[in-house]
Amino acid sequence: MDWFTGSKQGEVKKLISQLADSTRRDAAARELIKLGADAVPPLIDSLQSQDPNLILYCQHILARIPAATPLLVKALATAHPLVRGRVAEIFGITKDKSAIPALLDAVRGEYFTVCARAALALANIGDPKVVNFLLPLLKDREAEVRSAACVAIAKFNDPSTFDDITTVLLDDPLIEVRQSAARALGGTKHPAALPFLMEALRDSSWWFEQEQAAADLLNAIKNMGPAAVDPLIEALHDREGTVRRYAASMLGEMGDIRAIEELGMTLYDLHVEVGRVAAEGLTKFGASAVGILIEALSHPEAAVREHAVTALGAIQDARVAPALIEMLRDPDREVVKQVILALGKLKDTRAESALREIASSRADRELAMLAKQMLG
Repeated sequence: MDWFTGSKQGEVKKLISQLADSTRRDAAARELIKLGADAVPPLIDSLQSQDPNLILYCQHILARIPAATPLLVKALATAHPLVRGRVAEIFGITKDKSAIPALLDAVRGEYFTVCARAALALANIGDPKVVNFLLPLLKDREAEVRSAACVAIAKFNDPSTFDDITTVLLDDPLIEVRQSAARALGGTKHPAALPFLMEALRDSSWWFEQEQAAADLLNAIKNMGPAAVDPLIEALHDREGTVRRYAASMLGEMGDIRAIEELGMTLYDLHVEVGRVAAEGLTKFGASAVGILIEALSHPEAAVREHAVTALGAIQDARVAPALIEMLRDPDREVVKQVILALGKLKDTRAESALREIASSRADRELAMLAKQMLG
């Protein structure tokens, strides 16, 4: 019967080749699933492909063949490491609890890529009994494993593990791994994770000379929703200007009305950038922030007035144009320039009239040109 077996294998390989054709793919996939166990070995072999799309198609087809499990378990232990990792991902798709022992063996194995993917597969299966086997991976020598362990453990949403993940969040030598820890904790949306994230916000290793990396931490905090508002308001009074600036930015983006008054006070922060970000944050509250910003227009510091003017220009409210027109008399020239720019953003005929008057005046050619640009 070798000729029959060979014929079947030829048919399977032909069907696998058709997965690359979008017009034949669905039919080929259905036929492969119908073939069951006969299709499994060639499909597993195809996991060595360099084509990521073909790999994905084969993984999902294998996940839908119940008879594939024994051969997949064997491949997880004996195949090339590249294939083992992709087999582990299949068990993450099927969520087959019978694969847990094999995945735990893979977690303890010698190949770090397989270990990382097996950890993620175990998290997708979701049996909490595996958490104790995953915790040691947070100290693995390989960064990919530590990152995967953070994500995997956090998926169980168990507050008793948050302290372990925070050790990575604060102490890992690689910022990329710390970013994974931040995303993992933020993804839980569990209130118990918030104090750990706020602790990281106050740790300068997160943002000193690498502020771009801090975006993952900030998003994790914002993911916590309304529970993060009070801790962020408290952070507006932190001794570090960068922490205050981040807190002001997040509060503005979150748009919780509890932050309006506190952001109004932060407008007057001695750190100019903090005040600017607070003003930007207030614009997100629209009309509710207009009174606070108009009040700041009388502050003795030109920078505060400039920030308030810029913010008011971003809010379409009937009270804004008269307040800005009055600011055309400000003694600071830079403030006046910002007033003209702000008036140009308003959909208000009074603002347009004021700009036309400046544009037609020869008293100050620079301001007249700026007004013309705004009218244009």
